[in-house]
Amino acid sequence: MNRHISVIGVPMDLGQSRRGVDMGPSAMRYAGLIQRLESLGYEIEDCGDVTIGRPEKSSSIKGLKNLKAVSEANQQLAQIVEGEVNKGRFPLVLGGDHSIAIGTLAGVSKSYQNLGVIWYDAHVDLNTAETSPSGNIHGMPLAASMGLGDSSLINIGGYAPKVKPENIVIIGARSIDEGERELIKRTNIKVYTMHEIDKIGMTAVIKETVDYLKDRTDGIHLSFDLDSLDPSEAPGVGTPVIGGVTYRESHLALEMFAQANVITSAEFVEVNPILDDKNKTGTLAVDLTASLFGEKLL
Repeated sequence: MNRHISVIGVPMDLGQSRRGVDMGPSAMRYAGLIQRLESLGYEIEDCGDVTIGRPEKSSSIKGLKNLKAVSEANQQLAQIVEGEVNKGRFPLVLGGDHSIAIGTLAGVSKSYQNLGVIWYDAHVDLNTAETSPSGNIHGMPLAASMGLGDSSLINIGGYAPKVKPENIVIIGARSIDEGERELIKRTNIKVYTMHEIDKIGMTAVIKETVDYLKDRTDGIHLSFDLDSLDPSEAPGVGTPVIGGVTYRESHLALEMFAQANVITSAEFVEVNPILDDKNKTGTLAVDLTASLFGEKLL
């Protein structure tokens, strides 16, 4: 993997309704992320945090909560990520809620003809204003990156779409809204729900994912939501869903991605220290990141 990593924090909590996830980047840094990656031989540049504008009060435009502030923050993030990619560096983005993936993908995708996306998440995040039951933009970033949704979200970076449905693999899904279910069927997005993980095992899921994406894409972005894990192991997330992926299964997945050497950019999102137990989830996120970058037991 690219030995030069740019760490970009995005203290965003406006894409959802529970406060605290804006402290996620600090929680991961506090848990020793930079030192851990340096110990693996990587050269790290911490780019600090994107500045997040604060609306005077919670606002809703076209049914989308905090649309203007979320759009502006993602535009800023896209420019930073694009700049780091152009320098030949690996962008590692720390969230913040999952709405930040709109900006990450806008910044990354410009450098690829066929970017692949692995969406490791309890949710598929394929809602739009018309299908969302909440209006929370953190449930919409994958749809927006496919060019579906409000123009101020889908056109971040000045182009759309960022990713094609046939270049997406979702892993760990167990909470899917009706509109999202219909979109998956219509576009034939490849999804491994918890049913498939339980049935064939994580080893087969990751092998099939890598085999599916490696020849059809020229880069692969990993978007890792900590609520993909079962809340008994990762309590510090805003939208926990029981019956999730285990700590060990997730390590295996990321170790296999490291061995395959296919990931070209990544983000880890939805760590919420307010809901956590002694930074357990922040520490877990650092452990998983280390596995992605090749840390081994022996």
